[in-house]
Amino acid sequence: MTTPDADDHAPLLSIIIPTFNEAANIAPLVDAVGAALGTIAWEMIVVDDDSPDHTFDVVAAVARTHPHVRCIRRVGRRGLASAVIEGALAANGDVVAVMDADFQHDETRLPLMYRAMIDQKADLVVATRYGSGGGVGDWDPTRAAISDVATRMGRILIGDATTDPMSGFFMVRRAVLASSVYDLSLQGYKILLDIISSSPRRLRIAEVPYTFRGRREGQSKIGPMVFAEFLFLLIEKLSRGLIPPRFVLFCIVGGLGLGVHLVILNGLGAIGFSFLAAQASAIGGAMLFNYVLNNEFTYRDKRLTGINAVFGAFAFAIVCSIGALANVGVAELAIQQTDNWSIAGIAGAIMGAVFNFGAASSLIWGRREKRRRKAAA
Repeated sequence: MTTPDADDHAPLLSIIIPTFNEAANIAPLVDAVGAALGTIAWEMIVVDDDSPDHTFDVVAAVARTHPHVRCIRRVGRRGLASAVIEGALAANGDVVAVMDADFQHDETRLPLMYRAMIDQKADLVVATRYGSGGGVGDWDPTRAAISDVATRMGRILIGDATTDPMSGFFMVRRAVLASSVYDLSLQGYKILLDIISSSPRRLRIAEVPYTFRGRREGQSKIGPMVFAEFLFLLIEKLSRGLIPPRFVLFCIVGGLGLGVHLVILNGLGAIGFSFLAAQASAIGGAMLFNYVLNNEFTYRDKRLTGINAVFGAFAFAIVCSIGALANVGVAELAIQQTDNWSIAGIAGAIMGAVFNFGAASSLIWGRREKRRRKAAA
């Protein structure tokens, strides 16, 4: 098969690079990708989440001498998965590659992946760390074990479709993405698993092995929330969207808040507070704890800051107070119908959680989204 020269205006391959604080890696990455792809016509779309280090400005500077490089700067929204899809929807190539900017993904594998896509008529080509010839580099045992567990869990969704469902380095036909874009969860970092599990048909998947490399510049984005978001993706896909992952996290935070409530209550009781005073303090402390954690994690993509965070805390307290009344009301109805304290308590707790989640999502963390839609209209 002959391929157009890389200087042609119509790219065959669009490379999507989601970034956050990757300014130092952009120019070297463009040069490395160009050297690796040779005569394959390509473009690079950097999707930057408004990086504090001004990665978007570096991309603009590089684009002055490399017109096949461009940047989508996202303001007010975050997340690798959504960044990948946004970049892919703006791509001109029929084939879309996804890779990180930090050189942990081996750019010299790109032409082999593209050749596998064409020769094997594949829908998707995965750069695998776990196939024959691949590897995880110098990972410590803990990270390797976590990755192994995540890989096994990912196979619950997609079976043996690929040896590396957690890979962030892959190539897919743009038409495949277009066919499933409305079904994608867009949760967290594991967009490959999302694509495979959301496809309306079984995909033809090829693999190319590679060895995971160490980061060249910048800091790793891996943290507890990455694994948590992976679990939320599994929950959403296994429940077929019936259980919103954000609601799961909201309930987990509520459970932690209950623990905080009991600690404060018993601690104040031990130093001589009356029950009423200790209970009131415990309620306030638990509400504040829940608000802070929800603002930081559950609604991290809509996080309130500054004076909005202060108003949000007061609004959250009001919402939770009304939710407590809903809890008691439903529990009272349930006890009349069942005469069972456990069933009544569970029914009230579920009602309170659902009300708090819905009201908080709409009235507190949904206000900015509403303003954005109004401005767009």
